[in-house]
Amino acid sequence: MASKRDYYEILEVTKTATSEEIKKAYRKKAIQFHPDKNPGDKEAEEKFKEAAEAYEILSDEQKRARYDRFGHEAPGGFGGHSGGFSMDDIFSQFGDIFGGHFGGFGGFGQRGPRVNKGTDLRVKVKLTLKDIANGVEKKIKVNKYVACSHCSGTGAENSSAYQTCSTCKGSGVVTRVVNTMLGQMQSQSTCPTCNGEGKVITKKCAHCSGEGIVREDEVISINIPAGVAEGMQLSMSGKGNAARHGGINGDLLIVVEEEQHPELFRDDNDVVYNLLLSVSTAALGGTVVVPTIDGKVKVTIEPGTQPGKVLRLRNKGLPSVNRYGTGDLLVNISVYIPEKLSDNEKNTLQGLENSPNFQPSKSIKDKIFAHFHKMFD
Repeated sequence: MASKRDYYEILEVTKTATSEEIKKAYRKKAIQFHPDKNPGDKEAEEKFKEAAEAYEILSDEQKRARYDRFGHEAPGGFGGHSGGFSMDDIFSQFGDIFGGHFGGFGGFGQRGPRVNKGTDLRVKVKLTLKDIANGVEKKIKVNKYVACSHCSGTGAENSSAYQTCSTCKGSGVVTRVVNTMLGQMQSQSTCPTCNGEGKVITKKCAHCSGEGIVREDEVISINIPAGVAEGMQLSMSGKGNAARHGGINGDLLIVVEEEQHPELFRDDNDVVYNLLLSVSTAALGGTVVVPTIDGKVKVTIEPGTQPGKVLRLRNKGLPSVNRYGTGDLLVNISVYIPEKLSDNEKNTLQGLENSPNFQPSKSIKDKIFAHFHKMFD
């Protein structure tokens, strides 16, 4: 299910809700729409799945932060099951929120054996402004758990080296039935003998000691979309640690780090360059070379250019990660006043001191005052 409803609205909580409040809200919704209480009701089943999807995102600190910032259209998706839940997904992943597997009212809670889930991995990737502007493919080496090649991840020495658990008869859970005023209710908990897997290994794989996983280096290709920003987190489903005994792999979480450009500064999708002009160039005008993300460009300086003026080079900034346009390159003008002058230079400037063209007019003074007032407002 690919719900487009607001996750906070689904669970009926505010955006400032604590993790405990979110958990309580999900438990309430899950019990309300549980298929055992609503047999044959497809609408209730969809709301049950919808609540599970909302809880998956809002109960995870990193996924919740990305959802708050980008909504459903977060770049790279959220990983996991956020693209759609099955009933088995819900009960295997969130069954413990009910204090065990939740059942009752006809036994819909009879799930299959538990599926192990590998842990997520988090890595940092450094990107230049050029990488961010164009998007880039990065190859990284990650030391992680992978499925044992000797036993294909089962943990057993061979196909006949494990058997059905005698305690739970292969179901992975043990069941307790309680009589209530609403009728018989059954609760299920993980089988203590097989840890919910439904089978036990009689002869462990010697290569992985029966775990089904070993540590190895793996080179992973990561496609970074254009327009990402410092601290943004991308997700690659199934590229995390492998799970014990052939379960579901965890996710790889990629945190973006920006390398500082030697001359340019990022301001959202705009890029800023501070240009220092000589007095003569500012007064007489001319052509100067300024850096951009992709190389150098020539910029014309008009005669009489004042300090504080900003030149805007359209579409020379960074693209929006949501593909809503491209920022600009902003060139901030400053003028260098020499600290030391020769006698000849002093005489030249003193000769110009009384020239009306070298005295700022009232309109210029007002513009400068307004500029600094805006800066410190």
